[in-house]
Amino acid sequence: MKHWTLGWMLVVMAGMMAGCPASDIDTGTDAGNDAGVDAGIDGGADGGLDGGSDAGLDAGIDGGLDDGTCTLDADCLASELCHPTAKVCVRTCMSSMDCPDTAKTCDVLSPSDSRKVCQCSTDVLCNADEGTSDRVCSIPDAVCIPRCTADEACGEGQRCDTASGHCKVRGDTGAACTGEGQSNCDYGTHFCNSNVCTPLWEPGCPNYTNFPNKDMLGTTGPILYAARRVSVSTDTVLCGTATPKLVKVAFSAYSSVPFPMTKGDLNGFFRVLVAGTVREGTQDVRGADYTVTGDNRERAELIVSLCTEATATTLSTAYYFTGGNFLCFQANF
Repeated sequence: MKHWTLGWMLVVMAGMMAGCPASDIDTGTDAGNDAGVDAGIDGGADGGLDGGSDAGLDAGIDGGLDDGTCTLDADCLASELCHPTAKVCVRTCMSSMDCPDTAKTCDVLSPSDSRKVCQCSTDVLCNADEGTSDRVCSIPDAVCIPRCTADEACGEGQRCDTASGHCKVRGDTGAACTGEGQSNCDYGTHFCNSNVCTPLWEPGCPNYTNFPNKDMLGTTGPILYAARRVSVSTDTVLCGTATPKLVKVAFSAYSSVPFPMTKGDLNGFFRVLVAGTVREGTQDVRGADYTVTGDNRERAELIVSLCTEATATTLSTAYYFTGGNFLCFQANF
């Protein structure tokens, strides 16, 4: 082999040996740098994105604290405010186009506060996004709020109606009320009497003692809260000659379901005789003696026409609605 050929080969081999460490260093650097960069991006970016996105998403869903409640506007998103009385975050708006389907009405907070917010109309719509029944449409404020489960969740002077999840004005014995019927008094146990919530009358007449179907009574059906004698007259055409004295008594009732407009559509109204015998009650009510009042047809007056002997000076009668209370009345004349 010639000397120049051997020299050339030694140079090439030296170059190759010199290049090997350079290749190893590049690979190590790429691997280390790539791993470091990836870890930095994943750890920093993912942590930042996850933390920021999750926080933003939670805030967007909740609109403030975990259950949407708040004490200050700062607890809510920039597009929201803390409702001054309901203490929940509500979206501000210029028109209904700015509002979600759960609260589609855009209106002022109150006659004295011109700021506009999205307002709800039903409990069902308040839960449309979540598919639950955890929220209700506040009756006084028309905004979606968490449903109450105990009196402690309600404001001063209010009680939790656990059946509906709404906080309502206290309506037990002695609470103030206005108007007649139920007013704001507890349904099925009280009625508004001279501006005070008063317990319903306890039945103590023989009609009730002898009544065999007490399991038909309750506190959820239409409630009889008052009775009064209307008139006493002699009517042999209606009553006959054996019991010619006609006694008219008016029974007042309230209901959570609108009363029908006509007597013919009224169901579940019964009369109980002294012996405990039950009769269909609407047959005692003449067409013109049935009237319905209230914005939601929540009150009704039923004037019953009863016949008794000419010498009678008292009449004991009683009526009830299915699922409601039993009301005794003794007419003296």
